[in-house]
Amino acid sequence: MRLPRPRRLKSPPAKSNPGTLAIRYTGGERYGCSMVFLKTPLIGLRADHFRHPLDLEATANLKQLPGLDVLIRNLLGPLAEQFFYLENIAASVLVGEQQLPHLHQLLLEACKVLDLEPPQLYVRQHPVPNAYTFAMRGKQPFIVVHTSLLDLLTDEEIQAVIAHELGHLKCEHGVYLTLANLLVLATGQLPGPGGAIAQGLQAQILEWVRCAEFSCDRAALLATQNSRVVSSVLMKLAGGSPSLASKLNLDAFLAQARAYDDISKDQLGELLKQAMTAQLSHPVPVLRAREIDRWASSKEYEALLRRRSVESEEKIATNQGGWRNW
Repeated sequence: MRLPRPRRLKSPPAKSNPGTLAIRYTGGERYGCSMVFLKTPLIGLRADHFRHPLDLEATANLKQLPGLDVLIRNLLGPLAEQFFYLENIAASVLVGEQQLPHLHQLLLEACKVLDLEPPQLYVRQHPVPNAYTFAMRGKQPFIVVHTSLLDLLTDEEIQAVIAHELGHLKCEHGVYLTLANLLVLATGQLPGPGGAIAQGLQAQILEWVRCAEFSCDRAALLATQNSRVVSSVLMKLAGGSPSLASKLNLDAFLAQARAYDDISKDQLGELLKQAMTAQLSHPVPVLRAREIDRWASSKEYEALLRRRSVESEEKIATNQGGWRNW
């Protein structure tokens, strides 16, 4: 069931904390629940506050490859940037105050919580549910969301997807994401030794991408501050459709993760899992849902929200309503 579009409250509820951001989903009374959500703006949030350990390790491994960063930004980057930018301008719809304003509002709210400058957001007609980000250092970043993904999700879940993509920007994943996209194309096009080299590098970069996704799922949780919203997105990506989305059982989906973990209890099961995911650009959805559910229950996550809430209150006390980078 799709939630109504959000609007910003003209005045916060009487009991709201001055260090929180209030968002109301109008018409929510129809669903028998309170639809006012209070979120903690994470002023001063940095990537190292939430980056997943596997992302840190995989990024460190890539940085050991000499000249890779410079090669992408100086040689491959400008061409890829121009290509993808022109493609989006020609074949997508740019979201803004006058174009799909409810999606624009979801973007602004997520950026405000994550303390990030808003990138451009495009909607693209496509039958495969997907969203992706393009950003090179010093350039204008943008996010693209496919229409088929929007059709699957509630507005809260759409904001989780947008926040996941913002996580790539917050963690500065853009350089290696560009390489990943180019390698997928090059592996099938380069003959002989060139193709073999590209294939070997592709395996390493795909491992990094899978690890980076865990950090971005955490960014989605920080923006929505509701782990069930993030897990619901993953469930619908795994087995959802517009007709089935409202009938899926999130608790049953989360229980699947335990069965997936059980396979790792023997060496053969672990080897099979590694073989199945080696060529994937994303971790399997049940694993991502289990991982985000664990982090949502961790002291690290609770401390992050609590610390940022206090800092937000202090910021408001010294600068009435001020918002850094906003």
